[in-house]
Amino acid sequence: MKFRVRRRIVAGALALVGAAGIALAQPALAAAPKQRIDLRVLVLDDGSTGIDMLRAQLDREGVPSTTVALGTEGRPQITAAYLADSVSGTRRAKFQGVVVPNESAVAGAEATALADFEREFKIRQIDAYTWANPAVGLDLAWSGTLDGAAMTVTDAGKAAGFGYLAGTVRIDDRDPQVIESYGYLGKPAAGATFTPLVTGATRGANGSLLGVYEHDGREELVVTLAANRNQTHAMELGHGLVTWLTRGVHLGITRNFFSVHIDDVFLPDDRWDTVHNCTVGDDCNPQRDPAVLPYNTTIRMTPDDVRAAIAWQRANGVKLDMVFNGGGSVEAGAGDPLTSAYLTNKAQFRWINHTYEHPYLGCVQDFSVTPWRCTTQWVSQADITAQIRNNADWARGRGIAIDAAELVTGEHSGLRTLPQMPADNPNLAPALNATGIRYIASDASREQAARAVGNATTVPRFPMNIYYNVATVAEEVDEYNWIYTSRADGGSGICEANPATSTCIDPLDASGFREYIVPTEARIAYDHVVSGNPAPHYAHQSNLAEDRVLYPVLDAILARYRATYTAATPVVNPKFAETAQQNARVAAWRAAVQNGSIEAYTLDGRVTIVNKGATVDVPLTTPNGTKLVTLSLLGLEVGGGAFGDAYGGERSAWRSVPRNGQQLLRLPS
Repeated sequence: MKFRVRRRIVAGALALVGAAGIALAQPALAAAPKQRIDLRVLVLDDGSTGIDMLRAQLDREGVPSTTVALGTEGRPQITAAYLADSVSGTRRAKFQGVVVPNESAVAGAEATALADFEREFKIRQIDAYTWANPAVGLDLAWSGTLDGAAMTVTDAGKAAGFGYLAGTVRIDDRDPQVIESYGYLGKPAAGATFTPLVTGATRGANGSLLGVYEHDGREELVVTLAANRNQTHAMELGHGLVTWLTRGVHLGITRNFFSVHIDDVFLPDDRWDTVHNCTVGDDCNPQRDPAVLPYNTTIRMTPDDVRAAIAWQRANGVKLDMVFNGGGSVEAGAGDPLTSAYLTNKAQFRWINHTYEHPYLGCVQDFSVTPWRCTTQWVSQADITAQIRNNADWARGRGIAIDAAELVTGEHSGLRTLPQMPADNPNLAPALNATGIRYIASDASREQAARAVGNATTVPRFPMNIYYNVATVAEEVDEYNWIYTSRADGGSGICEANPATSTCIDPLDASGFREYIVPTEARIAYDHVVSGNPAPHYAHQSNLAEDRVLYPVLDAILARYRATYTAATPVVNPKFAETAQQNARVAAWRAAVQNGSIEAYTLDGRVTIVNKGATVDVPLTTPNGTKLVTLSLLGLEVGGGAFGDAYGGERSAWRSVPRNGQQLLRLPS
């Protein structure tokens, strides 16, 4: 048998109206009696990066917002009627927070209406980016480039919404040759009531970068640090901005996810040839120079590597998902030490079906040309079905627990792959339906959104540049150089040919693995984690063998995370199916918000959520002490346990709200 492996929320029912309750109440949250505050944020958008950064954070968390495009002809005018009205005799604020580009975003009657609205309902405002000046309660202490500078979350900042952070946040400095973050360090102006929440220090100067200016019965969070949606420090600080703005009560939720799939378990992976810059068993030519490297060389884990994986999991509290091919065990023969080691410790890992033998499940490939091309034939439904079923049967026969609805095909094959295969194998969806597959992995570098394939849904996974065909540091550095250096520097020139997606680097020496590759790959993956994206990352069993080159990257990701976030804000390590379910829940919630079928507001210390559409899971974040309640037939609150799950010093959860139903929450008083 030849294996070809290539790179490739719950409350009781209400008798009459079906309502369950959760109550929230905190002194800073409650507005004046008989004021209703709708859970929606108003964003005045001038197209600036600061506004875009905050819009991105609201979107990541699922916070409903209304955007007014400043400078656009025919835009809504900011009037008293636009901002507030009365419902059943109760004054209503249509927005719970306001985001503006800066302190002078609107003028004249609009500025007056906005200020009156904020005073009446105690609505907070964020100035997305401005300079340290007396109009925002600051005197300028210093201005300039802040790349790489450390920021400190003050005690006031932790109490005001940034308490999920351990205390220090580092401003991005990804390229020493490029100015990435400009900022203004400010000091409270004489007579101003200004509270720094996040401070910065550089070149002997220090001052506020995020702080609250209280004046004229209003509160403004003043941001004097430039940031865009893709910068790490913006994502780290983003949730604190949302929490401050909404006083800790809002639709939407935040979690930081981190899962790692290890593909090709039980198979041998082909090895990179550092002399010919090709992969032995894949695209190398054995007739060219067969003496340089044995052409039967492959990479396969050992029992010691299995024990090392178990030790790493225990040390880090993160489970690795073993994406396995049972045929590799059978090919290795009876008494295979690797199989024995895994089976002895099978309960230590999570397992995902990777097909029995890892064949390519798309078109039949023609390798007579480089790159390969599709023939007019497709891998049959029967062959795809057999690969899925045989692997599942192999696992069950050895007592390996799997979720039969999960599948990762070899090289994500069967799914469309440009440029050779612009459409899915037409036999894939019927095979998935026949085998009960509901979740199939896709490559997030090709497809970032989930989509249906028959009865299944794709689950994007992030590839890591720790390559499938390397097991040693030397191999990883050599292949990295081949891909990311110019032809003049001895590389492939791929970076030159694809400037939109890759950047050429100077060739790395032996130290390049620790000094460049590890921090670069760790930063990319870390950004995925702190953006709240649940997509798993994937590497290969070869990367856990020999030099075990994957662990330094994983360690760097987790070390940075634990240095930045508190222990009350751990990474969430979802299973594959849980990732798919999270994707579906987010998509359904976004559709409900877009359709306007959800109405939510605070009134008299309660949060009320009304669903005017189909049943949907609603994400909600509240302060500690929020209670679930049930209403009696007389409308009195009875019972009441804690709402949601603890995360980042708050309580949050997804709760199913039925069609034409409502839910209530009681806030702490």
